[in-house]
Amino acid sequence: VQLVESGGGLVRPGGSLRLSCVVSGLPFSRYVMGWWRQVPGKEREFVAREGGGGEIVYADSVKGRFTISRDRAKNTSGLQMNSLKPEDTAVYYCYAATPNNDYWGQGTQVTVSS
Repeated sequence: VQLVESGGGLVRPGGSLRLSCVVSGLPFSRYVMGWWRQVPGKEREFVAREGGGGEIVYADSVKGRFTISRDRAKNTSGLQMNSLKPEDTAVYYCYAATPNNDYWGQGTQVTVSS
């Protein structure tokens, strides 16, 4: 199983970025996909997830600013990030969770700075 993220970068406060994650090697589509983020020296923090049945959950810190989406036919997850703040700066990780295993991508850096 492989997860590959893309779309990170440097953006000014108030700007937008879109992250994408492509999953390969999972034989079915009814699994959880989502995003976490991590700042050096801190624990990994939940951002958003979409369950196998389509239910979506966001962290309070990103509600109203971030939108998670999913293309089941292409096994991809997207994270649209708007109104970015300096505190959103982190390495963002895509993950996929089946009943038996969790899988993680390598992470993509998002830096929000003027």
